[in-house]
Amino acid sequence: MHIYEERLSVPRSWWGLVALGGLGLGVGAMPFGLLAAVIAAAIGIAVSAVLVHLHGSVRILVTPGHLVVGKRTIPIEALGVTEILDEREAFEWRTVRANPYALLLLRSYVPTALRIELRNAWGGAPYVYVSTRQPMNLAAVLAFTRG
Repeated sequence: MHIYEERLSVPRSWWGLVALGGLGLGVGAMPFGLLAAVIAAAIGIAVSAVLVHLHGSVRILVTPGHLVVGKRTIPIEALGVTEILDEREAFEWRTVRANPYALLLLRSYVPTALRIELRNAWGGAPYVYVSTRQPMNLAAVLAFTRG
């Protein structure tokens, strides 16, 4: 059972860039013939579409006992103080204030984030940085699940 679920999908404009990139490859292959250009465009669009889809398919899940951030599963008991980060603070925490040992789920196209301290440096990480479009909702759900 999921108490909270969020998918950090890419902006729609990225899909336009996928099409433009594929068309650019097609134009670049035009000296080799029309068939080569069509094949290059199709391959370029397919490969870049898969990459963009994979980048935007990451999820944040909260279950009764765990926080799932991407591929990491963190027990709720390991979570400490939660800090909601606005756009400016989120930028600072993913650049100059970032800890190289922290668990980071970064998505540059998501301006807000949540920073959650980890008790006893769970897994060697001092905190979890989670890009989220709904930091207040996620913080409220985590506070609720901790009891």
